[in-house]
Amino acid sequence: MENRKMRRKSDGSLSGTVKKAFIYLFLAFWAVVVLFPFYWMVLTSVKSFSAYSSESTPAFYTLSPTLENYREAFTAVPLARYFLNTFIFTVATTALMLIVIVLAAYAFARLSFAGKGITFTLFLSLMMIPNELVIITNFITITKLGLTNTFTGLILPSVTSVFYIYLLKENFEQVPEELYKAAKVDGTSDLKYLFKVMIPICRPTVITIVILKVIECWNAYVWPRLITTKEEYYLVSNGIQEIRENGFGRQNTPAMMAAVVIISVPLVILFLIFHKKIMEGVSRGGTKG
Repeated sequence: MENRKMRRKSDGSLSGTVKKAFIYLFLAFWAVVVLFPFYWMVLTSVKSFSAYSSESTPAFYTLSPTLENYREAFTAVPLARYFLNTFIFTVATTALMLIVIVLAAYAFARLSFAGKGITFTLFLSLMMIPNELVIITNFITITKLGLTNTFTGLILPSVTSVFYIYLLKENFEQVPEELYKAAKVDGTSDLKYLFKVMIPICRPTVITIVILKVIECWNAYVWPRLITTKEEYYLVSNGIQEIRENGFGRQNTPAMMAAVVIISVPLVILFLIFHKKIMEGVSRGGTKG
C-alpha cells in the first residue's frame, strides 16, 4: 500500500516537472520571438553600410561593429531638436491631461450634480467614435484657429482621455465613502480631500496612467504629421520620415536602425524603471488594503 502511494506521488511529481518544463520552454521560445526584432534592430545599427549591403544572406552577428551610424543619425538631421520637441510635447501634454482627468474622475466619482448619470453615459459613448473622425474634426478646428505648426496645436487635442477618466473614476469609487463623509464632517474641502486622500490611495493607477500617456505621446505619429509642416516642430516619430527622405536616404538601413534605437531607448528605460508600478496599477486597481 505504501509503495503504491509513493509510486503515485512520484508519478505526480514527474508529471508536474514535465508540465513546468514545457511551460518554461514555451515562454523561452515566445521571449525569443518577441525580442528578436529588437536584437535585429540593434545588430543592424552597428553594421557598416558596406558590410550590410554586401550580405547576400543576412548575418545574425557581426565581427566588426561600428558606432558611425549613431554619429550620422545626429549629424544628418537635427535629431537632438526632435528629441527636445518631443520632450516638451510629452511633459506638457501629460501634465495638462493629468489635471483634467483627475478633476473629471473625482467629479464623476464623488460629487453629486444634476444629470450626472446621463452625462457620464454620453461621455463614455465618445469611446465609440472612430479615432479617424476625431482626428479630422480636430484638424479642421486647429487649422481654423491658426494653430498649425505650434506646440499649442500639437498639445490641445491630447489633453484629455475618456478611457483614463473612466479608469480613474472606477478606482476613486473603490475608496470607502466613509472616508469622504468623515472628511466632510471635519470641514475638509473637496480639493484637499482629493489631493490628501484619494490620489495617495490611488497612486499606482495614477502612475500607470502617466507612464502610458508618456509612451503614447512619445510614439505619436499621425497627429504631429498632420499638424506640423515646419522642421522646427517635428517630433522624433515624424522626424523618422525626415531622416529617411532628407537625411541619409532610403537605402542606408543601418543608419536608419541607429536612429530608431536612439528614439526607442528612453521608452525602454522608462519601462524597465517603472514596470512594477505599471503591473501594480493594473492588477490592484489602485486600492490598498
